[in-house]
Amino acid sequence: MAKPASSRCNLSCRYCFYLEKQRQPVMDDATLEQFIRQHIEAQPGEEVQFAWQGGEPTLCGLDFFRRAAALQRRYADGKRIHNAFQTNGVLLNEAWCQFFHDNGWLVGISLDGPADLHDACRVSRSGNATHHKVLRAIGMLRACRVEFNLLVVVNSHNGESPRRMYRYLRELGTAHIQFIPLMELDDQRRPDDLSVSAATWGRFLREVFDLWVREDIGRIFIQLFDSTLGVWSGYAPQMCSLSKTCGHAFALEANGDLYQCDHYVYPQHLLGNIHCETLGEMNLSARAVTFGEYKSTSLAPACRRCEMLRLCHGDCPKHRDESGKSALCAGYLDFFTHSAPYMKAMRDLIRLRRSPAELMAMLR
Repeated sequence: MAKPASSRCNLSCRYCFYLEKQRQPVMDDATLEQFIRQHIEAQPGEEVQFAWQGGEPTLCGLDFFRRAAALQRRYADGKRIHNAFQTNGVLLNEAWCQFFHDNGWLVGISLDGPADLHDACRVSRSGNATHHKVLRAIGMLRACRVEFNLLVVVNSHNGESPRRMYRYLRELGTAHIQFIPLMELDDQRRPDDLSVSAATWGRFLREVFDLWVREDIGRIFIQLFDSTLGVWSGYAPQMCSLSKTCGHAFALEANGDLYQCDHYVYPQHLLGNIHCETLGEMNLSARAVTFGEYKSTSLAPACRRCEMLRLCHGDCPKHRDESGKSALCAGYLDFFTHSAPYMKAMRDLIRLRRSPAELMAMLR
């Protein structure tokens, strides 16, 4: 996850965990070139995925990413390059959207629901509403035929309106939605006021799932639902937060500093700098391996005994409360238990080489 603008952002979201502690300059061209060359060289296969995030990466300017695309072509060495770009959408215009279209970039755009729910947390630096600007950006992405998905932070406010949220989001022109639970713990490992509670998270997932499983299988793709069905079908979870181990989903700061994870951008989790060591070397370091294994080795005893462990593997370690379990545990358990009969039915349809969408007709 490259953060070329570091923590710089043009919004002041109430729940942002990545507070701007220092104003680093945006990534310079020497660091950009080092990153692109090293990242391509470090990939063992023929596919290379770049992920651009922030802060807000559009603050680097469009010319920065034109240079990035040119460098990718220079160093590709026959490999296929893919780019994902996460943005709040406020600065997008036709030039940005044309660039995304011409280069085949996937855009993840942050939107937390209808205007009243979104604007309760996502505001500009001056405190103004931003929902209308996000909708304008989505309209331009659609007009330029840019592939995009919606990144939705579920918090204590919008989490109380699951059906309204889902019905609104699915009409915005993308088949792909990611629901991201807000969970920020204080020094006593207790959730803050904006974090979604386990009960609300479970109810949110359950009610959205009940709509999706009856109306939208094969039409709308929700990351958590896809991941859960994949596990029921014998695959590993798609999401790093639900994987057996952590690690190797690094966060690169604008100055070339590499951290273990986007949620662990702290001095004790600094792996090094790409001007001193390569990404490949840091990826194979003992520190990176130990960090990745900690998620599994530190599991609470109750998690090890849980029949749903293979679906979540204890959730992200950043979410663990004073008990050692995820503060969202009860919510995930609620969803996994509720969805299990439907997941098994879809799994069985797939094994018969039939579409899981047939389940909708069965339920009717």
